[in-house]
Amino acid sequence: MQLNYKQIGDSGRPLIILHGVFGFLDNWLTIGKTISERGFKVFLVDQRHHGRSPQEGPLDFPTLAADLKGFLDEHQITDPILIGHSMGGKTVMEYAVTYPEGIKELVIVDIGPKAYPIHHKRILEGLNAIPINEIESRNEADEALSEYEPILAVRQFLLKNLYRKEEGGFGWRFNLPVLTSDMSKVGAEILSKQKIEAPTLFIKGGNSKYIVDEDWEGILKIFPNARLETIADAGHWVQAEQPKAFVAALLKFLDETT
Repeated sequence: MQLNYKQIGDSGRPLIILHGVFGFLDNWLTIGKTISERGFKVFLVDQRHHGRSPQEGPLDFPTLAADLKGFLDEHQITDPILIGHSMGGKTVMEYAVTYPEGIKELVIVDIGPKAYPIHHKRILEGLNAIPINEIESRNEADEALSEYEPILAVRQFLLKNLYRKEEGGFGWRFNLPVLTSDMSKVGAEILSKQKIEAPTLFIKGGNSKYIVDEDWEGILKIFPNARLETIADAGHWVQAEQPKAFVAALLKFLDETT
């Protein structure tokens, strides 16, 4: 699996960032540049079925973790700092419990290892309701999606995946049929029979319910050296809603552990 990626910076410790569901590497460009200026070599990676990576095979965490392992091996990256948001965070956790050798620091953004019920059902209905082969503008897509998702910022995030095809018309950067059929797998539980001793930072939005107090005991069973940072006035997309606070928390953690 040849994953699409963008490298920012030529020196420093390698740091890998994985986006969440419906996302792609461009969502992390600004933060990636900021982190690279602090002496890290940053790799922004499109997971399969997203962005410009191949749209083939299953969408489950053993597969996504194997993709990450292949990416690291292909680019001869050792001892990376692994960062993942939401689905990307689950991928990082699955990677850590499957390939624990060489794990140094982990940063998991607004997701835990527990199982989650199917999310984004209404969003998927809205995306599938957009007549992708008929629309002539982004405004038409936004109008159709607005009947299912009232929040403009969410629609703008989703519609970043809309692109004009060379032959004309619009297409999606993500694989909408696979996301629709496999969304239940995106909430699957991450299981481990061993403890991952690497320093691990969980970052959650203060307004988000993806990680709640009663989850912490289960998190520590797998990641005993985990700590939690809560970012005020942020929801699930912490890094987009409070980027300065997010970067400050991240760099504080890395300064203490690197």
